[in-house]
Amino acid sequence: MKMGELFQTGDWKNEKHVPAIDCPDSVKADEPFEITVSIGKEIGHPNTTEHHIRWIRVYFKPEGDKFAYEVGSYDFTAHGECAEGANKGPVYTEPKVTTRLKVNKSGTLLATIYCNIHGLWENTAQIKVS
Repeated sequence: MKMGELFQTGDWKNEKHVPAIDCPDSVKADEPFEITVSIGKEIGHPNTTEHHIRWIRVYFKPEGDKFAYEVGSYDFTAHGECAEGANKGPVYTEPKVTTRLKVNKSGTLLATIYCNIHGLWENTAQIKVS
């Protein structure tokens, strides 16, 4: 088995674990732009002590390149846990990140997430450089 075979995918509008990638379709070369990756955009994810998103990773694979480049790695560590018990803590993380980047080639953004119950999920979005 290969690592890529462990990732699940789907339509984020119908499956709460698929990362939704909000980004422009087209950008200018070397000009910064924002992307937002979220989980549970249409169907809420519980984000409880028992069931939560641990991390989001974002990559960019330029057209024609062999390798993808890691854009960012975002960990979520507050899931309502505390000494009083599960879901009694004072803070819960919402799995959503916004970051700025710039690219000089068209390519593919890849977002991956890990749910402690339902494993690895991925999604992609195309970016054209003008």
